[in-house]
Amino acid sequence: MPSFLIRSLPNTLTCCNLLSGAIATKLAFDGSTTMALTFIIIGAIFDFFDGFAARLLHVSSPIGKELDSLADDITFGLAPASIAFMLLADFPCCMDGFGQVLPYIAFLIAAFSALRLAKFNLDKRQTTSFIGLPTPANALFWGSFAIGFRAYLLAAPFGLYLVIALILISSGLLVAEIPMFALKFKTFKLKDNSLRYIFLLTSLLIIAFFHTIGIAIAIVWYILLSLLTQKKQGA
Repeated sequence: MPSFLIRSLPNTLTCCNLLSGAIATKLAFDGSTTMALTFIIIGAIFDFFDGFAARLLHVSSPIGKELDSLADDITFGLAPASIAFMLLADFPCCMDGFGQVLPYIAFLIAAFSALRLAKFNLDKRQTTSFIGLPTPANALFWGSFAIGFRAYLLAAPFGLYLVIALILISSGLLVAEIPMFALKFKTFKLKDNSLRYIFLLTSLLIIAFFHTIGIAIAIVWYILLSLLTQKKQGA
């Protein structure tokens, strides 16, 4: 394989991540939340393999790091913000008058995702774990949450306030100084990865039982598990 193709492979995968996020955003605005979540997941797969390819081929570069953050803010920032926007726009009180402004609160997710990614690029503490909620986790939460709870939220008298509160909470968690474990395996020994194995096993059981909404529940479980094990992580 020509060397320039090898060098360009990670950035090509990153661009595929970005394209997945752009498609997810368009689908979200079309009201196709399930397909939007599907493309967010596809973007997350590309996001995993671009870093993996860069490390495997030893071709990481400053431009690749910047491109990765830009792509991530589309796929894991703008796309979930668009899903939340459309969810808020479906509430009757948001369809006319001043209420039409309320759905735009959702784009705080995109703004705080960009801030979180910028902090990650500069923060030397986040090589083996995270400080704050990772953007892919936040994106998966919003896609799953909007699919699983939409009908209930629209019917509940407090549904609008709950969605707005969750937007504010999740935006805050993105930049919060809260240690959260990463699913990065240096070895596969149980002793070194007990927390990761516990999370993966319980999350698979949650998703198997609750299906799509199980993704959102698993993300909440990830946050709680990180909070419960802060001292163990050296917080």
